[in-house]
Amino acid sequence: MGQCVTKCKNPSSTLGSKNGDRESSSKSHSKRSVVHKEEHTSVCAKSSGDILVNGTKKTDTALDPNQPPTFSGDAKKEPVSGTEESSIQRIEELFRRYKDEREDAILEEGMERFCNDLCVDPTEFKVLVLAWKFQAATMCKFTRKEFFEGCKAINADSIGGICSRFPSLLNEAKQEDKFKDLYRFTFQFGLDSEEGQRSLHREIAIALWKLVFTQNKPPILDQWLNFLTENPSGIKGISRDTWNMFLNFTQVIGPDLSNYSEDEAWPSLFDTFVEWEMERRKKEEETKCVTCSDTEGLCIEEQT
Repeated sequence: MGQCVTKCKNPSSTLGSKNGDRESSSKSHSKRSVVHKEEHTSVCAKSSGDILVNGTKKTDTALDPNQPPTFSGDAKKEPVSGTEESSIQRIEELFRRYKDEREDAILEEGMERFCNDLCVDPTEFKVLVLAWKFQAATMCKFTRKEFFEGCKAINADSIGGICSRFPSLLNEAKQEDKFKDLYRFTFQFGLDSEEGQRSLHREIAIALWKLVFTQNKPPILDQWLNFLTENPSGIKGISRDTWNMFLNFTQVIGPDLSNYSEDEAWPSLFDTFVEWEMERRKKEEETKCVTCSDTEGLCIEEQT
């Protein structure tokens, strides 16, 4: 992705029913390597001359506007202006800087260098947002089309230009409708398309929930992730329905869970979670009461 979360390659499990999201059988899985950020010199503070602003930037190189650019696999292009052509050429040069030697795409190694040059960690929220704007289909990979269309979408054709767009992209991700789109994108992004997955492995889902809620963490998130981590119900995978409905759950159900009803059309896993969380809170309260009683007893003894 750019967002190289450690990814388990596991077959998708049977999900969506009352018995959905449960452990059915033990299967082996391998994990993708986590791409670590290396020490590097910051290059984000480039001159504004590298940034395309609404097509008004003075080009660095004079190009023949009558000769449209051609890229492998591209459909027939409409004639473009010299400024647009120059920008496309810069995107092409940027793409080639990171693309794989054997495949016409930026893969894990190139993605690591790309993130280093952007001064971001591959596992941080900014990279997820960038992958969203690029509509990347796979973690740790940008195809040629995704990279070109993504750069055009954010109006940037250089490392400095992409860096300068991060603040506005993060603000955009705070908008309710945009965040919903980002949230739903994140589920699809986390799937292993090569394995034909239809559900997220539990560990991947936990990592992605932490990531996607970076800017607007719901009060119930920690309890939900603790529930998944302790895995009391043998949860193996998270279905698309469960993922999507959890956003609704955070918006409708209060932190005290008092307005939750099993009669409503929530995924069965939510019923299990609410029951587990209420029992946990009850035990916690009982422990506090016992501790308080013991403390009061000691205070009475000391007074006598």
